[in-house]
Amino acid sequence: MNKQALNVIKISSEFITLGQFLKYVDLISSGAEAKIYINEHEILVNNTLTKERGKKLYPSYKVSIDNSLFFEIQNDN
Repeated sequence: MNKQALNVIKISSEFITLGQFLKYVDLISSGAEAKIYINEHEILVNNTLTKERGKKLYPSYKVSIDNSLFFEIQNDN
């Protein structure tokens, strides 16, 4: 079984929203696309399905998209 690499995303703010995160990792090109993308893909935040583009992602949170892309949010300190 191939295990996908965990991508580390460093943020300098307290949190990043799911919509901002999707744009930051180049999965969408504008914030307007976030709602569509979220509805069409399985996005797990800390192993919980979410459909909220305003979901706040804090350092140490883990994000999985379609069980093929894996991210961890970290402080940029």
